[in-house]
This record gives sequence, C-alpha cells and structure tokens, in this order.
Amino acid sequence: MKTISGLLIAWILVCYVGEVVAIEQKKVLIMVSNTLDMGDPEKHDARNNLWEVAPPHHVFMSHGYSVDFVSPNGGKAEFMMNPVGISSYTIKYEGFADKTQRTLKPKQLDLSQYWGVFIGGGYGPLFDIANNKSMQTIIAAVYQAGGIIGSSGHGAGAFANVILPSGAYLVQGKKVAGFPDSTEKSKSWAKQGTLLPFLVESQLNKNGAKAQNKELLVDKHEVIVDQRIVSTMFLPSAALVAKEMIRLRELGSKH
Repeated sequence: MKTISGLLIAWILVCYVGEVVAIEQKKVLIMVSNTLDMGDPEKHDARNNLWEVAPPHHVFMSHGYSVDFVSPNGGKAEFMMNPVGISSYTIKYEGFADKTQRTLKPKQLDLSQYWGVFIGGGYGPLFDIANNKSMQTIIAAVYQAGGIIGSSGHGAGAFANVILPSGAYLVQGKKVAGFPDSTEKSKSWAKQGTLLPFLVESQLNKNGAKAQNKELLVDKHEVIVDQRIVSTMFLPSAALVAKEMIRLRELGSKH
C-alpha cells in the first residue's frame, strides 16, 4: 500500500508540475500583413518576407513554444521569397503553412497567453499593421504586461507608432534597429521609398527612438536588445532575434 501511495503521490506531482510548466511556457504571437501590393499602378510587392518570418517561427517552435499568427483581417497571409532551407523545413514539419493560411483576427486573441510578439519584414506591415488600432493595442498590451517585442527589417515600423498607456511611444528612448533610410533610398523595391507610408528609420526617430543604422553599427546584422525590444536591420538575423527574445524571457523568469 505504501508503494502504491508513493506512486500515486509521485504521479500527482508530475501532473501538477507538468501543468505549471505548460502554463508558464505560454505562447509567442507572430504578426503578419494581409497587404499584397503598395497600391500603385505597377503593384509593387508588399507581402510578408518569408525569410524573416519562417526562421523565427522555427526557432520558437524548436525551443518548445507554441506560435500563433495574427493579421489585421485574419485569414490568409501572403509571402514573397521561395521556401528554402529552414523556411522549407518549418513549412513542411511545423505547421507554418496551416497557420498562415488561417491567421487569427485581433478579437480572437487572449493576450494573457502571450509572452512575446514578433513582426518580420516585407513592406506589408507598414501598410496595415503600423496604423491599425487593434494591432497596435496588442503590441502595447503584451509589452505593458512584461512581454518582449521583436522585429526584423521593416517589422520595426509596425510598432514605431505604438503608444503605451502612459502616453509615451513604445520606442521612446530605446535603441531600435529597423530597415535603414540609406538602404531604402538606394533600392527600387518601393521606388526609393516614395511608395511607402513612411521610412522606418525616420519614423522611429520621429517617435523618440534611438534608431540604429549602418553608420552606427559596426556589424549591420547585429541584434539590438533594449528594454524588452529586440530588433535587427536585415533578414539574415531574423532567427537570431527570436533566439534573443527567448534568452531574454528565460533570463527574466529567473529573477
């Protein structure tokens, strides 16, 4: 009987600890755009960049975190770039395609479930996330609750306009690396930036951020961490942003 009682107690403890761990793990929310083009006659591409969203998704999943996708309108999110390498892997084995075909609407979210929000690049987020009240509220709420916000490339523009309950901009006084003006103005992708609602670096600075650029950073692919905002200028470091977000969360959970 003692053996059975001991086993029963052990089983209860395992179940209890497992439940606590599951609760503590929480989820990561990835924001994606529903925009397809920039609205110009030539229909310049404004979809999400697969190489800035799929690799972070894989990093979160491989570290044991569930990932949900949300977009302004819900439903299908479109991507540019071909699926290669880790992007192909996460599409085939980690449910990426199913999730991005059926993204959630903002009203469907229980924000208490999420410890972090990640926004990748592609021009889309500048058109329908950066000034969408519901999406901006989500970012502010997760950050205000102690969560972590991450971005790659143009993704930083998605939260450049977020205002916290205090009335201050989320980015105010923080170092943030977003797609730099100098690169934008040298590329034809958005007609040297003239098709965009704003330039990411300029908008960050306008709202009080200490925007990082190629002149300030020795390594243009550096990941910048400042007060629970993790960001990088260009897509090769998107997966590293996800890893740094996890590291920051795990470090915070020890205190």
